[in-house]
Amino acid sequence: MRTFFLLLSVFTPFFLLAQIDTANMPKPVSKWKTKIETGLNITQASYSGNWKAGGVNSISLGTFLNAKAVRKTEKNEWTNDLQLLYGTVKNDGQDLRKNADRIFFDSKFSHKISNHWNLFASVNFMSQFDAGFEYKLVNGAEQSKRISAFLAPGYLTEALGFEYKPINYFSAQFGLGALRQTFVTDQQLYNNYGPTDKEFNELYGVKRGENMRNQIVFQTVLNFDKEVMKNVNIKARYMGLLDYDRLAATYIVSRLDVSITAKVNKYISTNLNGVLLYDFDQDKDIQYSQVISLGVMYTFSNTK
Repeated sequence: MRTFFLLLSVFTPFFLLAQIDTANMPKPVSKWKTKIETGLNITQASYSGNWKAGGVNSISLGTFLNAKAVRKTEKNEWTNDLQLLYGTVKNDGQDLRKNADRIFFDSKFSHKISNHWNLFASVNFMSQFDAGFEYKLVNGAEQSKRISAFLAPGYLTEALGFEYKPINYFSAQFGLGALRQTFVTDQQLYNNYGPTDKEFNELYGVKRGENMRNQIVFQTVLNFDKEVMKNVNIKARYMGLLDYDRLAATYIVSRLDVSITAKVNKYISTNLNGVLLYDFDQDKDIQYSQVISLGVMYTFSNTK
């Protein structure tokens, strides 16, 4: 909860700045092309005590920040992409809990070697802001178990390889030599599964008593970012990782992130964010999440 209000305090100045008329202000020349989108989403539902169709009184609040900065020269391109997402929900009769949480940062430098091919070096970081809980009913009472936290897990990936970029809104990266670090800095998570349970001597691929695991992997990243129609943007990213020590399809980590943003007008937008994930170190089955919201969004950009 403290993290949520921290994010809210960070994003509030953006909404205040949005009220300033900058039309007649001089604009400095910058080699960086930047775009920042930030917003606040609120969903509320309430029902009378005799509402026959049924329902649960609830309120949810979410905030997000998407920032992208690109610097291009004739041969080189440096792209930085930051995505932050956090949301909470309060259902009647339940404690406050989060329903969205993401930290994503990607920085990539590429050098053109032909019309459609580049050499690239990249750094990627993924984690979450707040603790995550698993909720279960035990003898009619709800119980919670903490299963994740900031840097538990956290993923840092450094990659070198080739990039195929035939058009501005699509690219494919092939990281022939990539290093991946998986972090679990909260040792209490192991105890939540039982201190003597041999099945959970590893969590997210990190052994009990350790904070990090190193891997050498082959990485594939597919990026799509395009305004498919007026005021409707689709952003998709697929990442596949194969550990060179475990060359089998079963061990391929696959993650697909899709974000669709539709602007109703200058300030109102609707957002759909979805994730499909298969990671054998987390779960044997495919995981998914989906969040759809309507709220206030403001964009800062010097890309035009």
